[in-house]
Amino acid sequence: MHPAVLPRSSVMLFYYSTLLLLLQGGVVALSARYQQNHEEQSSSLIDTASMATFTTKASDPPASAPTDAQFVTIVETRVETRHAPSATSYPVSLASSSCAPYWMEQIKHQGIAPFNLGSSNGSYQVFRNVKDYGAKGDGVTDDTAAIQDAVSSGGRCAPGVCYSTTKAPAAVYFPEGTYLISTSIIDHCYTQIIGNPNCIPTLVASSNFSTGTTGGNVSPMLDGSQYQKDAAKEIGATNIFFRQSTSLQNLEFRMSTASDTRHEGIFVEEGSGGFMTDLVFHGGNIGFDAAINQIWNWGWTYKSISINNCQIGLNISGSSRDAASVGFVTLLDSYIRNTQIGILTSKSDTSEPDAAGSLYLENVEMEVVDVAIMGPNNQIHLSGFQGYKYIDAWADGHRYTPTGPVKIWGGLAASPRMSAPELLDASGSYYEKSKPQYETVNVSQFLSARDLSAKGDGNTDDTTALNQALVQAVKAKKILFVDAGFYKVTGTVFIPAGAQIVGEALASVILSSESYFNDMSSPKPVVQVGNQDNTGVVEWSDMIVSTQGQQQGAILIKWSLGTDVYVASNPEGGVAAVSGMWDVHARVGGFAGSQLQVEQCGTTPGINITSDSLANECIAAYLTMHISKWAYGLYMENVWLWTADHDIDDAHSNGTQITVYAGRGLLVESLIGMIWLYGTAVEHHVKYQYQFADTQHIFMGQIHTEIAYYQPNPDASLPFPEDSALQDPVFPSASDPAVNAVVGWGLRIIRSDSLFCYGAGLYSFFKNYNASCSRASVTPTCQTRIFSLEGNEHNGNINLYNLNTVGATGTVTKDGVDLVSNEANNNTFADTINVFRTEDDW
Repeated sequence: MHPAVLPRSSVMLFYYSTLLLLLQGGVVALSARYQQNHEEQSSSLIDTASMATFTTKASDPPASAPTDAQFVTIVETRVETRHAPSATSYPVSLASSSCAPYWMEQIKHQGIAPFNLGSSNGSYQVFRNVKDYGAKGDGVTDDTAAIQDAVSSGGRCAPGVCYSTTKAPAAVYFPEGTYLISTSIIDHCYTQIIGNPNCIPTLVASSNFSTGTTGGNVSPMLDGSQYQKDAAKEIGATNIFFRQSTSLQNLEFRMSTASDTRHEGIFVEEGSGGFMTDLVFHGGNIGFDAAINQIWNWGWTYKSISINNCQIGLNISGSSRDAASVGFVTLLDSYIRNTQIGILTSKSDTSEPDAAGSLYLENVEMEVVDVAIMGPNNQIHLSGFQGYKYIDAWADGHRYTPTGPVKIWGGLAASPRMSAPELLDASGSYYEKSKPQYETVNVSQFLSARDLSAKGDGNTDDTTALNQALVQAVKAKKILFVDAGFYKVTGTVFIPAGAQIVGEALASVILSSESYFNDMSSPKPVVQVGNQDNTGVVEWSDMIVSTQGQQQGAILIKWSLGTDVYVASNPEGGVAAVSGMWDVHARVGGFAGSQLQVEQCGTTPGINITSDSLANECIAAYLTMHISKWAYGLYMENVWLWTADHDIDDAHSNGTQITVYAGRGLLVESLIGMIWLYGTAVEHHVKYQYQFADTQHIFMGQIHTEIAYYQPNPDASLPFPEDSALQDPVFPSASDPAVNAVVGWGLRIIRSDSLFCYGAGLYSFFKNYNASCSRASVTPTCQTRIFSLEGNEHNGNINLYNLNTVGATGTVTKDGVDLVSNEANNNTFADTINVFRTEDDW
């Protein structure tokens, strides 16, 4: 998030899944453009899974993934490597059929939005089948109005009218069929758009599709970003503004192969978070010019990309060959074939700023590529190959091993990933697993939480009902469907080994409340997964864990389950099974029902906050997520742990800033490790965002942090005392107010081994709610240090590639000594280290 443009974290959920999009005329399937000023910001929530195909009826050209975006995303398109069967495989499979029914369409939908005025009389619908709203799906009838009605009915949060909300969630479902539309479908805040994965529905742009609504002569088919009216770029199929919680999964885009086509699959110009996975592109404007056209960013990580038959594989030359506009790009475990230029970059010896355009490649294969990497003025950075070439590692940027900077331009020793083979699949790539959609499972194999006596109304104590439902589901070897609702709990919810849990519309919220979680001297988990002696598999998706009111001792999620990822009988080697969290988020404060909104927890930048003046009623969580010493074998994808910096449901609909206190973000103490973090974010906690202590064998793909906006007023010593049992940081005295050192860490690593991080954004935008400390034109003064390595020789094999920081004068601190300053690594807005390793093995 750029403080000059995006002053507050926005909560947007765009979730699109299992769709085929067919393009005709001047159309873009998915596109994201966003513009805002310093005082105003729109926000939405969208989640897309298992949905349509966007396409024209052209022959199928090679797949490509056109995306332009600001930062923080993982893109993965090797679908076949990610769609492994569910590890907990007891549900009964359906008979083989390309158009088999999908459980989500057949299950009884009784989800509620308890803080929506329409919920009291049952008039508000969370689940919406577009055919119930009049859509035909016959490929002939114009279904635009019916689909739009399904998206917007019920007084939902429309762009231009509503800033943001959690009160009106919706899951918009497309059964099998071909849906003809003649103008853009305008998406709304807090929406999932989902299709039948067994017979993927198709969204077709008609030959008379209305164009020009977003500028130029084209329009998006699905428009999730109605915020910029003067867009000049001709765009087409989908328009998504990326924020935290945004997700695209299992989408196929079919576009024209004509040389003059203006079809584009996805256009993402801005945003500060999100996740894309399992995307396939055919044809399109960018598809034949460049598979991926990255016009600018702060940082972006691509994994498992396959590019074939393109002029340019990855274009990161940006808008100028002399002044780089792309911050960094990380590309790993990918393949480029039959392409003229593999990667086109703007970085050279004279390009400015010096660290901009940083590029890191690892485990990349190229075959029949004329020029592998080309710089400005046709300068060849890496020659091409008419045969096959394996690139172990290649870097262009500033390196520290751990001292520096040394400018890199060329090959180097790759990460010693084989020192942690537990993190790899049979091919040697980092393991990955798609979010389970249970598409082969019969609806009879699901149990509903509301059918099992849980109410989800935000008032009834559902502790016992949820715990009994989980036990019953595991005993019956069935999947627990947690209907949309707010499930108030006054004791710990225990998830046993063998559980499979899926929420609805990302609106299934476990809400802790009352005294059990309000003792800072005796913290307790709201949700606990397994115990230290438990092993097995748990799959958990599409849910939120939150707190209500003062909850000084709440640990929102404690994971203690061990999952044996290796199975001796696995003939292919590599990971055989993992436990996983997909689209599971923690949200602390800032929403209706939290009792932690602007009325209770307003900002006080003009008051000196002490232990006496601090608003104790706004102490809302002790620790957001704890992966304990006994846990291992955990896969996390698109998980966002957020302490509210603003009120999503502000009555004035302007996202007013608030002050909510949550002590610690993500604490990983796993002794064995084997943990994957894909597209995760941790924000606005008091003492730290990410902390890894006495752990090993961790993969991170693009992590994101933001420091609490109110710090240093109060500083990180308040309101939580140091907890040595959790290995809390010890902060220096704040006697000198000019030295802003008593601020929470973005990333802290203690006595750990074999950590691999590919893309990181550690951001400090505010100092007591004032953003001037992070402006690009000034020396950053938001905080002095943001990333700490501690443990002397007990820290080893720590590898970070493309590390961004904002607002901090010290980028890396090791055992109390500053190793890296921001001044040596200035980038487009952030400061960037291309390669950081604790071992000097060059």
